[in-house]
Amino acid sequence: MKKLRETFRPESGYRVFFLSLLAMGLGYGLYKGVIDNYLAEIVSMNEFDRGVVEFFRELPGLALVFLLAAMYTLSAESIYKIGALVMLGGMGMLFAVPPARLWVTLAICIHSLGEHIQLGMKNTLSLQYAKPGRGGAALGIQNALTQAGTLAGYFAVMIAFLFVSGEGSFRGFFLVSAAMIALGTAASMKLSGRSETDKSRSRFYFRRKYVKYYFLEVFYGARKQVFFTFGPYVLILFYNAGTATISLLFSITAVCGFVLAPVVGRIIDRLGYKVVMVADTLILVIVCFLYGFAHHLFPMNVAFIVCCVNYVLDSVISLASMASNVYVQDISDSPEEVRATISTGISVNHLITVLIALFGGWIWRTLGIETLFTLSAVLGLCNSAYAASIKTPVRRAE
Repeated sequence: MKKLRETFRPESGYRVFFLSLLAMGLGYGLYKGVIDNYLAEIVSMNEFDRGVVEFFRELPGLALVFLLAAMYTLSAESIYKIGALVMLGGMGMLFAVPPARLWVTLAICIHSLGEHIQLGMKNTLSLQYAKPGRGGAALGIQNALTQAGTLAGYFAVMIAFLFVSGEGSFRGFFLVSAAMIALGTAASMKLSGRSETDKSRSRFYFRRKYVKYYFLEVFYGARKQVFFTFGPYVLILFYNAGTATISLLFSITAVCGFVLAPVVGRIIDRLGYKVVMVADTLILVIVCFLYGFAHHLFPMNVAFIVCCVNYVLDSVISLASMASNVYVQDISDSPEEVRATISTGISVNHLITVLIALFGGWIWRTLGIETLFTLSAVLGLCNSAYAASIKTPVRRAE
């Protein structure tokens, strides 16, 4: 509690906001813990099908800037609430529809729409509620709370699937996830803050000084998508990992995120976002190499463990993505500009993300997982080189 008081303005609505994040995180953990195995085991989707689903799941992110432009008169709090309601509708639909590819994909897409609407608002609200100079710490705490809720969901899935199986079990978790999202939605309705109307959001908000941020988002989105979409599917299809095993792995990544997100936030504040962004993707090269080539270097049982360890490492270094948001805050002229720029960055991110999702499965099927993760490593190096070219504003050194 002391860290919260030191980081956030007491008059802000951060307490209710974090209660919502915690409930939403729990709902997401229940959903994410089962969805990959549900698609593989119940809906019978192969690696290419999984890429197609992810392509449609990411389309709302690509359209985000236009969706937010349509809501430009609303505050960040109001947009966050709308996202929660849309997420709830998508999860309810996922519970209700039969395991047919079309219906399941549509439900996932609706849930993703709400998730993406909220995505930029979570960072924006955390930065707005933070005290001056505490942006990195605020984002770290936000990530830690979300990870805490997600962790609880993963643990629930892991324990349950030691004893149950079948379509009914998956459907039950979708129902409980919907209930948790409903709780988070109810909490979000108590957010009373009203940020100023940002007229720049009535159009695609683009400013020349943020060009490097946009390119960083492109590189990060591409390399992130490979692990997010195909990392678990490699373990499921290539190494035959079950739902309980995948949920255990997700639980470990959530624990690491909960413990290390505040640490990474403080490192960003202390060392600067540039150092963190460069170091992050240099480590990624090693992670990608081992994930793609472990089965050539070790026996399959050992290779599986190596891949699991590297999946966790990727989740840890992904926390460094907070640095780009702090970079935006550092060079912006107002909180409203931060909000508009982060939202535009998410859509720019998805310009490449949707292509990686669509063609990643094809690359895996035709060229192998080695090529897929080599591509991720190359994109990470591009991200690192581009981050190194950032000129840190003089005022950070004062």
